[in-house]
Amino acid sequence: MNRADLFGNPSATSGRPFFRSALPPEPANAQSISGTCHLHRAKKILGQPSTAGCQTGLFDSHAHYEDKRFNKDRDDILSSLNDKGVRFVVNAASDLETAKAGVAISERYDFIYASAGIHPHEAKDAPDDFIDKIAALTQHEKVVAIGEMGLDYHYDFSPRDIQKRVFEEQLKLALALDLPVIVHDREAHADTLELLTRYKPRGIMHCYSGSAEMAGQILKLGLYIGFTGVVTFKNARKTAEAAAAVPLDRLLIETDCPYMAPEPFRGKRCDSSMLTETAAALARIKGIDIRELIDITFKNACDVYRI
Repeated sequence: MNRADLFGNPSATSGRPFFRSALPPEPANAQSISGTCHLHRAKKILGQPSTAGCQTGLFDSHAHYEDKRFNKDRDDILSSLNDKGVRFVVNAASDLETAKAGVAISERYDFIYASAGIHPHEAKDAPDDFIDKIAALTQHEKVVAIGEMGLDYHYDFSPRDIQKRVFEEQLKLALALDLPVIVHDREAHADTLELLTRYKPRGIMHCYSGSAEMAGQILKLGLYIGFTGVVTFKNARKTAEAAAAVPLDRLLIETDCPYMAPEPFRGKRCDSSMLTETAAALARIKGIDIRELIDITFKNACDVYRI
């Protein structure tokens, strides 16, 4: 069943216009990667990509450019990303309003796509008709996934029974629409796996924080696994072990920006140009060239999002 079959012809709230507004290690004598050196490194690896001429490039599979931390310079950052080697970005929603904002951004930038969904933090505030509203958003041609959805037992900003209900309803919708899911799981591994095993959606476990053993269980379900800048942290041994256990054909890279900035930018606001550092760390873990890692993760993201 496709989206047109389920919802009929696009209404006034769908189609166009829509929500318009609203590396291997460096040599010992290499210059430190910061500022313009970071840009030079990306250009050295990727050349001078553009949306028209580059066949692959960095694919940021999960970002939040609607976040207020980008309010002062959002357009400056986004308009510079192609020159920094970034080919595609998926802007992930946290609730209905951020989904609308993500779609608006995607309409202004050809290389940006969007998702629609309810994060577990926002589950308590989901309206009664949230599934209908998410379904309406998915009619837009730039919406490529449902999420981010899932469970978060670390903060418990929403009661757990509500988190589970909102997660489950979105899983059902994703199956009905044949769209991938973007899953958030923090300290809720057992319940997350139980629901994913029950419904078996296609999609992504994003910002992976679990063990190599759990990664194996996720992979058996056919999901992709996304890694952020955390994999660059010196104390992130568990994350590195999990990354080593994920086959290359199931691996994704993401920023989760403005959060999770990799070393040497840790603690700063993150953006998609920093993916070079995450790719470099994963390439070292996998024992392959960074260019190959970028090409593989680009293909994987295109496959899961059907872009």
